[in-house]
Amino acid sequence: MRVVLLSGGGGGARFARGLADVLPAGDLTVVGNVGDDVEILGLHVSPDLDSLLYTLAGLIDDERGWGRAGETWSALGAAGEWGGEDWFRLGDLDLGIHLVRTQRLREGAPLSEVTAELAARRALATSLLPATDDRLRTLVETPAGTFPFQEWYVGRGHRDEVTAVSYEGGSEAGPAPGVLDALAEAEAILLAPSNPYLSLGPIVAVQAIRSAIVSRRVRCVAVSPLVGGRSVTGPLDRMLRRMAGGTTPEHVARSYDGLIDVLVIDEADAPAEAPVPLVATQTLMRDRAAERRLAETVLGVACG
Repeated sequence: MRVVLLSGGGGGARFARGLADVLPAGDLTVVGNVGDDVEILGLHVSPDLDSLLYTLAGLIDDERGWGRAGETWSALGAAGEWGGEDWFRLGDLDLGIHLVRTQRLREGAPLSEVTAELAARRALATSLLPATDDRLRTLVETPAGTFPFQEWYVGRGHRDEVTAVSYEGGSEAGPAPGVLDALAEAEAILLAPSNPYLSLGPIVAVQAIRSAIVSRRVRCVAVSPLVGGRSVTGPLDRMLRRMAGGTTPEHVARSYDGLIDVLVIDEADAPAEAPVPLVATQTLMRDRAAERRLAETVLGVACG
């Protein structure tokens, strides 16, 4: 069953791992968010692509939820001693992928090609694609001003309330090679339990990707990132209250703007009503077994 998953990092990456565990090898394509990408100390960092790659390759620090397992921070500490940027956590092991990516990008390789090379180094059966090779950046509007995503989320600790989100370069960006083909050939399209504004929004800001999903002939199923009306991690519940008026399944479903056929919600959020059919199950992924169970449930819904 050929499946395309749109995903950020974190919970989206864990859901991707569950899908990879239950689908035949090669049947999963993950389209990752690049709106979070940032340049730190001259290095091109792709946090969501890296979280997806680390998780699928068995390298992620599952306890922390991001970065490499067994990480140390000596290089970042030394950079800070010399006056360099140290607000964004670049670990010693993590630096390797950023150095290689930055070098290849400076040699003229597009991000999709570099991502494929990195995935091949870990022999991933899953195809991992950035949404676009073009520059696309998420901007967060707050009462304190408008900030690039990482500056607001990491640098300012996402303490500022969000009034709007925009995607710089989104209207001009084209899909990365392979994205539209994967969507056209998919037997199911899934939206990971990722923030619809910050992780999935930048992907569908690429108009050709949005159009391909709107004109789909297969089911598109989203997994709510909320449990009991609250975020598992991150500020989504606060964002939904301010930007959408609440944190019910209806508010979550409306944030997908007509892109989905079904929303899978946690049992703690049922019963509920929404503009699309709802399926309630246990969505909290505490371990690999829970990831696989959720993946199997969602695939069952997608097969309808």
